[in-house]
Amino acid sequence: MEPLEKWIWLDPQRYPNSQSTVYSGFLDKADGCYTVAEFTRRYEFDKVIASARLRFSGDTEFSLSLNGRLLATGPASAGGDFLFNDFPRPQHYASEILVNPNCRFLDFFARVKMMPVGINEYSQGRGGFMLTAYVTFEDGSKAVLTTDRTWQARRNGAYTAPYAYDGRIAPDPYAPAQPIPNIWHCLTSPLPPRTEEKLLPPGGRLTLAPGETRQAELPFDRIYAGFIGLSVQAQGELRLTVCCFETDETGSQEHFIFDADSEYRGLQLHSIGGYRLTAENRSGHPASLEISLIATCYPAPFCARTVTSDPALNRVLEVSTHTLKYCRQLMHLDSPRHSEPLACTGDYYIESLMTAFSFGDMTLAAFDTRRTAQLLRYQDGRMFHTSYSLIWVLMLYDVYRYTGDKSLLTDCADALTLLLSRFETYLGDNGLIETPPDYMFVDWIYIDGISLHHPPKALGQSCLNFFYFGALQAAQKIYLLLDDPAMADRCARQAARLQAAANSLLYDGDRGLYFEGLTTPTPEPLIAPYMPQNTQKRYYRRHANILAACFGVCDLPRARDILRQVMEDDSLGDYQPYFAHFLLEAIVRCGLRESYTMPVLERWKQPVAACSKGLVEGFIPPEPTYSFDHSHAWGGTPVYALPKALLGFEMLEPGFRKIRLAPSLLGLSWAHVELPTPFGLLTCEMKEGKKTVFTIPDGIEVSCGSL
Repeated sequence: MEPLEKWIWLDPQRYPNSQSTVYSGFLDKADGCYTVAEFTRRYEFDKVIASARLRFSGDTEFSLSLNGRLLATGPASAGGDFLFNDFPRPQHYASEILVNPNCRFLDFFARVKMMPVGINEYSQGRGGFMLTAYVTFEDGSKAVLTTDRTWQARRNGAYTAPYAYDGRIAPDPYAPAQPIPNIWHCLTSPLPPRTEEKLLPPGGRLTLAPGETRQAELPFDRIYAGFIGLSVQAQGELRLTVCCFETDETGSQEHFIFDADSEYRGLQLHSIGGYRLTAENRSGHPASLEISLIATCYPAPFCARTVTSDPALNRVLEVSTHTLKYCRQLMHLDSPRHSEPLACTGDYYIESLMTAFSFGDMTLAAFDTRRTAQLLRYQDGRMFHTSYSLIWVLMLYDVYRYTGDKSLLTDCADALTLLLSRFETYLGDNGLIETPPDYMFVDWIYIDGISLHHPPKALGQSCLNFFYFGALQAAQKIYLLLDDPAMADRCARQAARLQAAANSLLYDGDRGLYFEGLTTPTPEPLIAPYMPQNTQKRYYRRHANILAACFGVCDLPRARDILRQVMEDDSLGDYQPYFAHFLLEAIVRCGLRESYTMPVLERWKQPVAACSKGLVEGFIPPEPTYSFDHSHAWGGTPVYALPKALLGFEMLEPGFRKIRLAPSLLGLSWAHVELPTPFGLLTCEMKEGKKTVFTIPDGIEVSCGSL
């Protein structure tokens, strides 16, 4: 039965222009009216409330307070893709939490923003808020409360536009809220509310004399994701511009006007390594302000630590883990600066593996996996990034392996079949993918002026085929787990055909390397903004060869020879931290972890030394005009790769029920490794010349052996 769900909004008679909005932050804002509405309702009872289960949501962004205390921000986004944003996402999500008021009243206040601003925000096309409270009193009696006409609603016109606030505009008077049709029909999010921490930068309290203008730069110790907080004392006009920067870039800005004492809490998430503040006191009275950061992230009460004899390597792990923490919001983000949609699966796959070896709780990763399955269903298996849609299959299988939750596979099986069926339509007579809508994404790098974001066939075909090969192998295992031998056999046969075609058509026996793709022309009907015409140059680069070794397109002896060339031949070009993840996986798979793990991890030391506040997006600028962010968790794979390599860890049965350990110091003098498991914390103490000491939680069967 659908949960009780009654929605309210502003009265259309009073606010005819504050009813409808665009569906996505990708679309032209001229068709949407930026509105911030506020709702309140106080319930009083003659007996004590023992507990209340609250279910609530809002369109597009909201904060909810109960009894004067912030309870949650939201909603959990539908996620979305870079495509198909001119219609509403069918799914919307409600949060559900249990509170224990231990008092005789419930006093609710909600602030709701209508109109997507960030590209990861999605709307059903109109404003709305809903709350249902299932109340249990101390005497055992119960009551159900819902948003309805007894709630009061008003527009807060001080929020004049995204990133603009004019405190001279008072909120409208409250009036009864307007019940509206339920077009959302929310699914219930499994996620708890985000946690918050108020941080005050050094120098964050300022006083201005009458007529004074001041500028200040207020750095934080690290880069955080969060909202701007302001506390202002003024008796006349005070204007502020606050720039949120990570390092030395321009950053994102908010603009403010105040003329009286005010408290402000932002609605838009920023990536904040510091503030650049311009304050102009236009009044004849002194003014003062306090600017803070409301640092916001998915709850992370525990974090496993890996510490080694190499301080620079430890710093890499610390910075990577910190960046991961603040990329984990109510969905994974590539970075809080970009806040890209759920379709950036390559980022979120790596972040899910990092989470498995740090925070341990895979709830967010599993939810992202399910939400991505929804995207695939809606578009018949199509996603903007073709390679990322294949990486979703890897994510599906690996999140299952680390959780042991088979329902994840059953819930996503239909989406998996849609995806694989679509890719079969891209195959040519030669057995390779020949007619995809694009070959993206390979890496954030340029070759001969060509972007590997959306390369031509000669620079993207091999990688897309090898990701397809890896996805087919993972899908075969998934279908066997789902007791579907016919689909498992279909995947195995397709993988075998693809492998044969790749080794026949994409491998150069004289050089002992795979090249990046065929130089045959791309049919003109396929040419599009993200599908350029092919080049006539054959490219030999690290990317395709890394994937061939990673997914086993070739046998192990050839894969090892290829990896030696990848590590030693600089003519094969460079790669970014994203692709280093697959290189480290290939190294372990090929039994070369003791030779090559540490040399690859060395790449992180210099950029982290240059900026230890957050993790830089890449090793090398992809083009002269591009400015990397420093809050990008996709490059944090050392958080996963190093403890995995030190432990020689291999999952033998899902959910850590049976594992293999083959520890090695990899040339370090000592290492302390922690690995979170559903059974408790696994620890390993290694020291040169000493016996390795493990602490293994009960419930885990350990097999020892070499990789």
